[in-house]
Amino acid sequence: MRADEMIWFLQGQSSQRDVIAGAMEAIQGRVPVMASHRQVRPEVTEGADIVLKEPDSDSDRVQWAIDVAKHRGVKVMHVGRAGREFEDRRGEFESLGIDLVTGGLSIKTFDQVDDKSVFTAEAEAAGLAVIPAVTVSNAAELKAAIDSMRGKHQVCVKPARGIYGMGFWRLDAEADPFRCFANAGDHTVNESVFVQAYGDSANQKPLLVMPYMAGSECSVDMVLHKGKVIAYCGRRKEGMYQTFSFEGPAVELAIQAAEHFGCDGIINVQTRDDSEGTPHLLEINPRYSGGIGYTRLAGINLPGIFAASRLGFDHPPVEMLTGVMLKGIPTPVRVDNLFPKSTLTA
Repeated sequence: MRADEMIWFLQGQSSQRDVIAGAMEAIQGRVPVMASHRQVRPEVTEGADIVLKEPDSDSDRVQWAIDVAKHRGVKVMHVGRAGREFEDRRGEFESLGIDLVTGGLSIKTFDQVDDKSVFTAEAEAAGLAVIPAVTVSNAAELKAAIDSMRGKHQVCVKPARGIYGMGFWRLDAEADPFRCFANAGDHTVNESVFVQAYGDSANQKPLLVMPYMAGSECSVDMVLHKGKVIAYCGRRKEGMYQTFSFEGPAVELAIQAAEHFGCDGIINVQTRDDSEGTPHLLEINPRYSGGIGYTRLAGINLPGIFAASRLGFDHPPVEMLTGVMLKGIPTPVRVDNLFPKSTLTA
């Protein structure tokens, strides 16, 4: 094992466990793999060679990472979360010879993808198929936007900023007013109830109002090396299961979008088909997805390809399996020692 080089995965989604496992499989002990998390989470970080505990404060995290990387000789650092904060100090990392991977090539990437209204406008200007949207910031604007689409499409809304699909609702003028409380997972709400609640809110954050696409959603996980896509895999939910694809209009659109917006590292692009099966961009997440681990079972180790490409190793073999269907299930993990010896503070 070469101790003079190291790859470091800072806290990301809970799928950080899958990213570590994929990287370890590809690297095969040639360099140490380090992982860190703000909480003591051995069930997430246990596979790494070295485990660190990150500061609780976001404001302290970047400087701490610089100090640790300098001390330990880190060659590659995958940020995972808070990419914008790290990107803002890229020069400091590069001066130490560190390959910093934030999800984007510059602050411009985060400016354009974090705000969904900016993202929509930029995608339209670039000629990329994207779901059209109207940005609103009060009840009057919300009502006017809904009225402008009425009769043409079912209308849906989501926050201009956010992840995990939080705050997404389909509006239905005929829905039972109590439906959203009785079955929140259905994400359907009575139109009048939603408009009134938004107007009564003391914290009216901008919303996107857009036509609801009736087709299926495709989540495309991919690896970019310095802004160029080098590996990818599309996932679709089919009932309780997920299926995979390595080609097709949705995958092609996702690749074009990721490169146009200057993404980098392990990222995720989501598209949704209209009623005729034509894909439209939903959003770009400049971070790996919660389902990144599924792709290894489809024959492509995306975290491993990322690690190998950054460290100058041969990529792990790819066997694009067809007809594969997967389902995630909860798995218990035994945690005897909440503070394992490998968990260090620096």
